[in-house]
Parts: sequence; C-alpha cells; structure tokens
Amino acid sequence: MAEIPPFAVISGAQVHDTISGREPEVTELIESAYRLHGAGETTNPDSYFLRFPDRPNSRIIALPASVRGKVEVHGMKWISSFPDNVAGGIPRASAVLVLNDYETGYPIACLESSIISATRTAASAASAALRLSAARGGVPRRIGFVGTGLIARYIHTYLVGNGCEFDSVGLYDLSAEHAGGFRDHLVRGGHDDVRLYGSAEELVRSYPLIVFATVAGRPHLSDPRLLAHHPLVLHVSLRDLSPELILASTNVVDDVEHCMKADTSVHLTEQRVGHRRFVAGTLDDVLTGRIDVPTDQPVIFSPFGLGVLDLVLAKHVYDSIAAAGGLHTVPGFFHDVSRYG
Repeated sequence: MAEIPPFAVISGAQVHDTISGREPEVTELIESAYRLHGAGETTNPDSYFLRFPDRPNSRIIALPASVRGKVEVHGMKWISSFPDNVAGGIPRASAVLVLNDYETGYPIACLESSIISATRTAASAASAALRLSAARGGVPRRIGFVGTGLIARYIHTYLVGNGCEFDSVGLYDLSAEHAGGFRDHLVRGGHDDVRLYGSAEELVRSYPLIVFATVAGRPHLSDPRLLAHHPLVLHVSLRDLSPELILASTNVVDDVEHCMKADTSVHLTEQRVGHRRFVAGTLDDVLTGRIDVPTDQPVIFSPFGLGVLDLVLAKHVYDSIAAAGGLHTVPGFFHDVSRYG
C-alpha cells in the first residue's frame, strides 16, 4: 500500500550549507543533468512567463520538469525577477522550488531556490567555460563581466572554484555603484588587477573570456567587430547580442528548442534568417564530443536555463539533508486524506 510521504521545508541557510564550497562536485552534478537531458531521460516543458502590464520589466517564471535515471523526481521552480528591487536594497530575484515524489506525485519538499537557481546557472557557465576552452588552449586568464550583480558573483566563484585563475578582471555595469561593489568584493578575494570600464563595447574588445550577466531585455551590442579577437562569450543573460553578432560566431546552447523563444538573441536571429543552422549544438554535444570547437571564431554559449538542472541540484540538497537527519517536516501538512472522510 502506498504511503503519503512527509513534507519538508528547506531554508536558504540549509541549501547554502549543503552546497557552499563544493564547486567541482556541483559542476559535475550539473553536467550529469545535461547528460541525462541529452539522453532523453528528462521531461522539460516550456517555461511559463507571468508578466505584468504595470511592471513591464518584471516577471515570474514557472519551470516544471521531471528527471528519470538515478534521480527520479518531479518538480517545479517558481522564480521571480523584479529588477526594481535592487534600488530598494533587496535582491532582484527570489524563488521557491517544489519537489514531488517520483511514485506518488505528492510534494515532498519546498526549498528556498534563489541559491539553487544561481548555483546551477554558475555551474553551467563554469562547465561551458572549461569544456569550450579545452580545444582553445585552456580557460583564458583574463575575464570581463558585463553586469556585476549576484549572478556575476556566483559565476566568478564557480570559475575559480573549478581551478580557473585570472590575472585581470574587467567590469562594466550601468550602475557605477554596483560595479564598484563587485570590484571591492574581488579585491577582498585577492584579485590585484580589477578594472572598471566606461562602456560594454570597450570591455568586450579587451577580454578573451566575457560574461554577460545583465537584465537586458533587448540587444544592445551589434557590431561584429567587437568580437574580432575571437573570445569565448558566456551569454548568460541571453538578450545582449544582436543577430549580427550571433551570425558571426559559433553558437552553443543548452537546449535548442528552449532557446528559440522569448526573444532571446538566438530567437531573434532565427526570426531574421528563418533557420537554426547557426547553432552548432548543445553543451551536451560538447560534453560528449559530438561537435568541434573552433579557435578561429568567437564562441558564444547561450543557456536558456533548464528546469531539470534545478531539480537535479535540489534533489541532491534534499537527499543530503535527509541523510544527515536535518529535514524540517510539517506534521499534518496533508490533512484530509481519507477518500470518504
């Protein structure tokens, strides 16, 4: 006879304590999720965007997913992005994630998920940097960030945590205050050469590894000559680059179908040219050696963000806390469970 599983609430502090300082382990976990996805062991429907007529720059996104294989879990991340929060002194993004039992479908946990979301994004970017750079002489030692918020911080942490070393870091942000704050963070962490730039264009021309971590809603860079030095671009924010830049580069995505929507740069490019042949393949294709990475072209990684990544990491957190006896369950959460009362 089936049993109703207990329901737990997992705080951000518990999530942080479970995965902080374990960058190689988490990156390997995210790569395993990509491999499961590539092998057809996942279900990852379209994300649903809840938008607001009175707040056009804000949204809440639902990312449902299911993972088979050794993970066996269903669930959904519910993540909001309200950029105006930053001016009020609180983070832009907030999120929860619900895990559902694989056999019964009952919810088994609600996790604070802004940390999970930022972590899987950073681990994905770090994996792309490591794997795409392998055929290009290794990860460059000079890196530039366009956008200097929390995601930029997490990506830097995951690159360094995976063994990357940087002699020079460049920063550009529309907010000089935010760029200065990130600079101070990097200097405290031991970086000696941290430079602030007055424009995104100036920064992009100057670095062989570039991270876009902005909240841009439409492309703001369009001159292909900006990438004439053939950099590796981690286009995490998805909408910074015009079709001209996309077409002048080798493009790798996390999932082709998912990236071709919501007016991402690759979606705008598809609408312009009427095909998807400008996409070389996915990160799973890179992991499994199905595509070659050129050295004589810019390479752009554009990850739309897959719910399966969140689920794999969240299930890892749940299992780790459960094994340590740290789950905080809610007695009586499922109350009226008798069919006829």
